[in-house]
Amino acid sequence: MLLAIDVGNTNLVLALGDEAGAIEARWRIETSVITSEAACEAELRSTLGDAASRVDDAIIASVVPDVTPRLEAAIRAVTGVAPLIVGAPSVDLGIAVNIDNPAQAGADRLVNAVGAMAHHHLPAILLDFGTATTLDLVAEDGTYEGGIIAPGVALSIEALERAAAQLPRLVLRSFEADLPVLGKNTVAAMETGVLWGYVGMIEGLLRRLREEQGGTMRLPAIATGGLASLFADHLPDIDAVDPDLTIRGLFEIYARNRGARRAVGN
Repeated sequence: MLLAIDVGNTNLVLALGDEAGAIEARWRIETSVITSEAACEAELRSTLGDAASRVDDAIIASVVPDVTPRLEAAIRAVTGVAPLIVGAPSVDLGIAVNIDNPAQAGADRLVNAVGAMAHHHLPAILLDFGTATTLDLVAEDGTYEGGIIAPGVALSIEALERAAAQLPRLVLRSFEADLPVLGKNTVAAMETGVLWGYVGMIEGLLRRLREEQGGTMRLPAIATGGLASLFADHLPDIDAVDPDLTIRGLFEIYARNRGARRAVGN
């Protein structure tokens, strides 16, 4: 079984599946607890449990450089396999990266592009609701054409709480479709600012990106990420929600590199 791990700034998302890409199990680990190699190994053992013995290969995409070597060592200790790491020179993604400095492209965003090429119609805009909110353009042939990075909604709430002494901590929740724009108390005012302000930002960015790209075909938008479900229902401009897009991209990358990996004995 293949263990695929998406390392984000807030969470590690782990998935166990077969080589055909069928996902059998999923887990989450808070990134903040990975303070050392020993801590990572303990978390991995606790999370995987008996499933660790079924792992015969692994792949990692990480946007947290400090966590990557700790996780790599922990996977070796817990499962006995050396993980494939997206971004390593030997790893072929199968897509072109058309930006000023391809090395600056986040591993998760490139993996999303690979997942979209395999499982969705292109060209498309990929909208990832995570610690940051990103919009990325993927061309018809899978080329990563660049994107947009905006503060994630959780970061915005935390910044508001830190900077404004009289505002309470707002808990993210599923918002009603008819949430009034005008708040009648502090919490309601904050909730409408978060929901409709965030929706307005996404709508504006999607509109501007589509207009800039021109053409006669409307670019579809595919949403993913941990917070996608909170906002997708309020955004009619989103055409599909694929919560497993990054994991599916990791499975595709592993499949592409599997032959070469086995040829060298990994």
